[in-house]
Amino acid sequence: MSENKIVRGRFAPSPSGRMHLGNLCCALLAWLSVRSQNGEMVLRIEDLDPDRCKRTYAEQLCDDLLWLGLDWDEGPGKDGGHGPYFQSERRHLFEDALQQLMAQGLVYPCFCTRAQLHAASAPHAGETTFRYTGTCRGLTPEEIAEKALVRSPAMRFRAPEGVISFDDLFLGPQSYDVQTMFGDFLIRRSDGVHAYQLAVTVDDALMGITEVVRGSDLLTSTGCQIQLFRALGAESPRYGHIPLLVNPEGRRLSKRERDLDIGALRARLTPEQLCGHLAHLLGMLPSPEPLPAREMIPLYKTTDLSRATIIVPEDFAQ
Repeated sequence: MSENKIVRGRFAPSPSGRMHLGNLCCALLAWLSVRSQNGEMVLRIEDLDPDRCKRTYAEQLCDDLLWLGLDWDEGPGKDGGHGPYFQSERRHLFEDALQQLMAQGLVYPCFCTRAQLHAASAPHAGETTFRYTGTCRGLTPEEIAEKALVRSPAMRFRAPEGVISFDDLFLGPQSYDVQTMFGDFLIRRSDGVHAYQLAVTVDDALMGITEVVRGSDLLTSTGCQIQLFRALGAESPRYGHIPLLVNPEGRRLSKRERDLDIGALRARLTPEQLCGHLAHLLGMLPSPEPLPAREMIPLYKTTDLSRATIIVPEDFAQ
């Protein structure tokens, strides 16, 4: 990226429930990084999975972000020329990209049952560790036609061999061999829903995103996305992966278990108080003093952020 290019960051949550503390930390750090560089912030709603994502959750999510002081320059309610900002309204763009990859011979149909496993959702560490062995990679046209009579195929990307390297904003140099780790990965499910890896890559490319700050559970996905950027002839953004937040027992915070739900936090804290607690948790303040989000901008430094998992104490913000 050239020095004169405007930094464009994004926060791209999935509206599958109320945000928890880990989501808030990710949103805050992505926002602080962009604002500290006088860049542009994009809010994109990743609602591809119709079974989990609800528009009411998205509306609540936007309200929670604004309450905390995390505004955006483009996104729902602020058209900046790169919309729509709901992934469910961008399926035609994902299909166009899929056809482009197919024309290059980089995609093939897969009839394996495992192809239906949660491909529309952002993968989390430990949940998609299996490697696809390429069972359907060499099917003949006749075999494909025969299998298609029984079930609709998913689509897989022919992941090139070789190591993908990048310099993480927080973690430093990283290297991943996508073919060794995952094999040929999914880009469209058998039910027609485009997979996370394809959708996020297409959206970041078309929206001109130059910087992605997100949780370290998505670190291994980066190699897959960089491969797709290259195949689509687009420049990949810089990536920064922040530590995961866990409870004292070491369990990752999740929406399913309503850990430190923002609704509960809003009920007992002001935005300034919550920002102060977050700043302290992230090591930006020695104590949790009330602090508006905008006053945190001068405190933001990528080098000061802990690389270790962050343990949230049981009495957080009590």
